[in-house]
Amino acid sequence: MSTQLFKASERGTANFGWLNANYSFSFANYFNPQSIQFGMLRVLNDDTIAPAMGFGMHPHENMEIITIPLEGALKHVDSMGNEGTITYGEVQVMSAGTGVQHSEVNASTTEYLKLLQIWIFSDTENVAPRYDQKGFDLEKNSNSFVNIVSPKDSNDGKALWVHQKTFINLGIFETGKSSYKNNFTDNSVYLFLIEGKILIDNRILSSKDAIGISNLNEFQIEVLEKAKILIIEIPSK
Repeated sequence: MSTQLFKASERGTANFGWLNANYSFSFANYFNPQSIQFGMLRVLNDDTIAPAMGFGMHPHENMEIITIPLEGALKHVDSMGNEGTITYGEVQVMSAGTGVQHSEVNASTTEYLKLLQIWIFSDTENVAPRYDQKGFDLEKNSNSFVNIVSPKDSNDGKALWVHQKTFINLGIFETGKSSYKNNFTDNSVYLFLIEGKILIDNRILSSKDAIGISNLNEFQIEVLEKAKILIIEIPSK
């Protein structure tokens, strides 16, 4: 088992007034040659967006983009004709494929929006762009991981799907012990602790810390304080 701890305080940061961003990997004006990506995981941004502010229309291609609101509501508009709002408990996925443009704006004029955005390299280039969103009840399924994203060929219809051999899971856990077992033995895991305190491989993680886990099919998690955990199981290359 190989593990690498990524402390919250070591992330890249940027404050544009309307946007307070934390970057797990090199992004925009933040560049860290030691933190470009984790396997096929290219981006994990932890953003806080001011009321009525956001990102205007901009392009993407050949990337799987997953957005997870933590607080507030996000308004999405894209060049495929999709328009809608996602809130806490919902997850959005967009396969950029041959190319798509979209905008992302805080839907509220009074409340701040907090979200995570994940970019994953597609395993198939130049597919037709697509968009989907779905709601997941983490509280109802507490003390277990809820699969929110899976590969197209392994999707059971309950989760969103992407063009990559990745499984993304969310869970809310009370104190105690839990575990995670890989769906593919050659995948690695990037675990991001949204909130709480946990212990993995004798390493303590606090809110917004992360840990990369490789060369292990299953690992144990000890929850020291009530925790919300994001697991991204991803190909190493």
